[in-house]
Amino acid sequence: MKPHRIRITHDLVSAYGMLGKMQVLRPKRATPESMTAFHTDEYIHFLNRVVPETAEELTFHGTRFLVGEDNPAFEGVFEFCSISAGGSIAAAQSISSGASDIAINWAGGLHHAKKREASGFCYINDIVLGILELLRSYPRVLYIDIDCHHGDGVEEAFYTTDRVMTCSFHKFGEYFPGTGTQEDKGKDKGRNYTINVPLKDGITDEAFKSVFEPVVSKIMDVYRPSAVALQCGADSLAGDKLGCFNITMHGHASCVQFLRQFNVPLILLGGGGYTVKNVARTWTYETACALGIEKEIDPNLPWNEYFEWFGPRYRLEVPENNMDDLNVKDGSLDKVRYNALQQLSEIPCAPSVGMHDVPRESVGKHLGLEVDAGRDEDGVMDDLDRRLTRTLHLRGKVLWLTCHCRACTLCVQDARGRCIRSV
Repeated sequence: MKPHRIRITHDLVSAYGMLGKMQVLRPKRATPESMTAFHTDEYIHFLNRVVPETAEELTFHGTRFLVGEDNPAFEGVFEFCSISAGGSIAAAQSISSGASDIAINWAGGLHHAKKREASGFCYINDIVLGILELLRSYPRVLYIDIDCHHGDGVEEAFYTTDRVMTCSFHKFGEYFPGTGTQEDKGKDKGRNYTINVPLKDGITDEAFKSVFEPVVSKIMDVYRPSAVALQCGADSLAGDKLGCFNITMHGHASCVQFLRQFNVPLILLGGGGYTVKNVARTWTYETACALGIEKEIDPNLPWNEYFEWFGPRYRLEVPENNMDDLNVKDGSLDKVRYNALQQLSEIPCAPSVGMHDVPRESVGKHLGLEVDAGRDEDGVMDDLDRRLTRTLHLRGKVLWLTCHCRACTLCVQDARGRCIRSV
């Protein structure tokens, strides 16, 4: 789950010359204020100040915020979260404004994060934040999850509303997070607007399409979403270190191709994926699918900085393996498909909602109380941006940097950018 996956993907997309075929946006990092649109104030405050040395104390011995071993505190956790969430929020804003038909944030898709707790390698739920931004302009949003794990965090967030329909295709049965049965259909106004498609080990392209396409077609027919967010978790690929499906790159990307046919505004998000070279291959190919040039690109990988990572077959492909498809073997797939379609048939019509004029700026920004992410109160770049843009000269374990502590014109700083002594 390290950002290195995104770097490799970006480099491969660039090597194929796709960056010039789309608008590349560097979004603002999400502010703590924008994150509290979903998460609690105390949780965001915790993430903003936790470091490995204080994690035990701030989590009350691992009983709050970071429960379990999947979500350790690490240096820069809040910066990572703000970049990921900022990308998904900016993607939603680009779609809502009409600037884009399809927006991509492969650094997003962290679907397990809860309102006040990290879960399953996910600290901030950028998907929920992006969907909330879409709901400012659109009456109905469809969320589809093809990650091998159930999208429990997003489902939980919209479980009681009909303005968001969630549909998750995932492995179920003694598998994290252990949720996502077909009995989970939503509650109150959200009744029947939560769709779960639990699958078993070894599902192949053909079997996956046989359930994905009819279910999604029915959803588009009865729910008529104004925008779609597709979480393209790549741990559902064959050969993934944690996944247990047998889907090829082309089978995975067929979901993007299928949704593109409906001509509905679409956001593509990343997610899981633990065989890194296959993740980069698939998200690169799905970028090509979003651009409509998948038939034009060369299956032989072009030279790039990470070319050696893709051996021994330097090709844009993820082949299937010899796993048994338990879904077909025991006939459970037909029942799962029938149950999902039956649930959708109980929806009378697409729900409506009274829409109002969307404020162009928040009250805080209008009053001058809001500070943009990436800049401090004086409009100067914050410490993270300064450290990213300054040239670092290593001298042993000390970094020689231009000082911005305002106490001196030049100083010596440690790895965290703290002034050690004036020079």
